[in-house]
Amino acid sequence: MNKKNLSLGISLIPLLALVILMIINVIVFKDSATGGPNQLALIIAACLAVLIGKVKLGLKYEEMEKGMVESIMSAMNSCLILLIIGSVVSCWIIAGIVPTLIWIGFKIISPALFLPIACVSCAIISLSTGSSWTTTGTIGIALMAIGKAYGFSDGMIAGAIISGAYFGDKMSPLSDTTNLAPAMAGTDLFTHIRHMLYSTIPAITISLIGFSILNFTHSGNTPSLNQINEISSALEKNFTISIWLLLVPAGVFFLVYKKVAALPTLILSILFGLIAAIIFQQNLLSSMASNSGWMGMYGVLIKSLGEGVSIKTGNDVINDLLSRGGMSSMLSTVWLILCAMIFGGALEVTGMLQKMADSILSIVRGTGSLIGATLASSIFTNATACDQYIAIVLPGRMFKSAYEKYGLHPKNLSRAVEDAGTVTSVLIPWNSGGAYNSGILGVPTLTYLPYCFFNLASPLVSAFLGAMNLTIEKKRQETNI
Repeated sequence: MNKKNLSLGISLIPLLALVILMIINVIVFKDSATGGPNQLALIIAACLAVLIGKVKLGLKYEEMEKGMVESIMSAMNSCLILLIIGSVVSCWIIAGIVPTLIWIGFKIISPALFLPIACVSCAIISLSTGSSWTTTGTIGIALMAIGKAYGFSDGMIAGAIISGAYFGDKMSPLSDTTNLAPAMAGTDLFTHIRHMLYSTIPAITISLIGFSILNFTHSGNTPSLNQINEISSALEKNFTISIWLLLVPAGVFFLVYKKVAALPTLILSILFGLIAAIIFQQNLLSSMASNSGWMGMYGVLIKSLGEGVSIKTGNDVINDLLSRGGMSSMLSTVWLILCAMIFGGALEVTGMLQKMADSILSIVRGTGSLIGATLASSIFTNATACDQYIAIVLPGRMFKSAYEKYGLHPKNLSRAVEDAGTVTSVLIPWNSGGAYNSGILGVPTLTYLPYCFFNLASPLVSAFLGAMNLTIEKKRQETNI
């Protein structure tokens, strides 16, 4: 049966059904929609695609099932990495690496440069944890209070926090979206990260200039720094804060530079973290252990790798920030990815995905317009499907063959979907990213949107590079940057 017989209208039915279900989920479940409701919406939409494939195309269920299984298999490496990342996060927390980075971030905050420093601090924390949501939901809350005391508007503060958090999320090898984008495009993690430097460095530079100008033109109050001191004291009391702990992330970044594969790099980062924990955090491990001696420490470390860390410091902000991680923390994300791959596989095997891609590609006339179409599709998917993971998966699958047709390296595709898919989710009020950050920071999405300089600049810089054919590499070319 010829799959091209499907019209564009029919091909859009499963996607429209998904959009409707996602909107309902955001209204009903708000930021918890990604904990199950969105996964079920993806499965329901996939079932609808399979039903259309059976009724309209006469496809055998076994054929469609095979396509969905193959789609799932393409994401297995990404899912495995995500599980390891969960352990990395908890390991770096209990080793004192993340607390040291936070402590340093707070020490450099100054009223004269509050907005750019808030952005940089969130970037550092998000780079170390791989999670923008974790950063905005913990340190972001503290920075909101400090910024208000300085007299900055809610929108400015939230914009600086979100810009830094999403920069770190986008560039961190620990981030789920940063792992998902290259998996969808067909390239590897560190090739993807290196290629993103071309669009991300200009975007964050523009952001820091913008926040510096806002800070320079702002006249506010001089607040008490009690809150910062309380958080710093809680960190010092419960962890051994040492500059030597920064050797662990430095070692990981060196492995990234040497192009060591992602999985070995992450496993080594766990090993380095465990060694650091044993050397620097013996008092913390002993206090958390149910048994005395080395066996007790072993139990704490292994349990944290699997189930995450639960820290009680006497400071609620630090407790919220540092009580997380573990392989189990990634199960919901892995679940969402698997369901998204089922949906994508169903659209692909029935020819619906190709029909949608052909309709968009009919207006593509070259590399620049292909990059632009990819960026626009990711933003559109964020606005309709209400989830950044889907905004990466669907365009990634839709445009993969087009990039091959034009002889482009898949890292161009992975960069485009992340430049638009990851960072714009927080700008849409009904998207899970926008709903979460608006709720957690207490600032309406449209209030902070004009100040999310990084999130606004990233797709624009990427579109400019595409239009000018700058840093767009052919498949046969490789760089050593």
